[in-house]
Amino acid sequence: MKHKLMVAAAPLFAVAMATGAVAADWQPDRPINIIVPWSAGGSTDQVTRVVAPILEEGLGTEIVVVNQPGASGSIGTKAALDAPRDGYTWTANAIANNATYSVTGLIEDTSIDDYVIYLHVANVPVVSVNADAPYDDFGALLEAMKGENVNVGTAGVNSSGGMALAAINEAAGGGLNARMVTYDGGNPAVIAAASGEVVATTQLAVEQTEMIKAGRLKALAVLSNQPLVVEGLDPIPPITEWLPDMHIAPDYFGVFIPAGAPQEVYDTVNKVWQEKVMTSSELQAYASERGAVFAPSFGAEAKEVAMPVVIAEACARVTRGEAVVDPSEIGIDCPAE
Repeated sequence: MKHKLMVAAAPLFAVAMATGAVAADWQPDRPINIIVPWSAGGSTDQVTRVVAPILEEGLGTEIVVVNQPGASGSIGTKAALDAPRDGYTWTANAIANNATYSVTGLIEDTSIDDYVIYLHVANVPVVSVNADAPYDDFGALLEAMKGENVNVGTAGVNSSGGMALAAINEAAGGGLNARMVTYDGGNPAVIAAASGEVVATTQLAVEQTEMIKAGRLKALAVLSNQPLVVEGLDPIPPITEWLPDMHIAPDYFGVFIPAGAPQEVYDTVNKVWQEKVMTSSELQAYASERGAVFAPSFGAEAKEVAMPVVIAEACARVTRGEAVVDPSEIGIDCPAE
């Protein structure tokens, strides 16, 4: 398999050894590295740093989280794909990204089948504006976007925020004057909106809740057909109040082990995921406090629950003219118009 985007490997640093390993066939003898292909503080980074200590405890070895951002997450993802397939280099992301990098041409000849999948939470984008912006609900912002340029901060076109903005434009009939300003991760994009560098952001709720609670952002709508309830905040209304026909698909996040490692690696991680991650009170608390959905799964079940958002994002790229590879070439069949 060819992965032609060439990148330099990031330095890998170890953390303290954990105890309490789950008895299984594979016993790692050195640190496992999880490459987060986004900057520190964003949604993927946040939840990976919650999950890493749980995995450390279950596997009895060090888990090192390495941030390697760039090119909408494709640089760090490519580094994980290029690493030896020995079970010691994983990656983390929204599954729709890993499954569609080939469609957008960011990484050649890759698909969801390049990974064994371990999902932990589902995330939802939120449309928020700077606290001083003159928009008190999403309808007012939408009207403004129809008549004037509104700068919107995201982590790039292939990020959850970038895809959310494109989906909003499509649901509104196109032609919105929403100028995307891109950053190396969700956290910098959210900070840009909170500081007034941009007017709005469409990044994920988990990246925005602290700024919303602090009064630096106003949450106008969640990309869902149900209100978003977050501890300490008023419910955020669903975007379907203004765009009733907008298609909504849960955005699943997880860690992914490239295919081709010894089977005992996956068997052991399956056991740890089931016994440790799927029962984790720490992960449940993170989801409740940040506005995510606690939804862990792995293997074939994880692939099945993830496919609706994978199909939706891959086929939306075609509709918007962003695809350089037809999704059918990587096993994704788009619904007939």
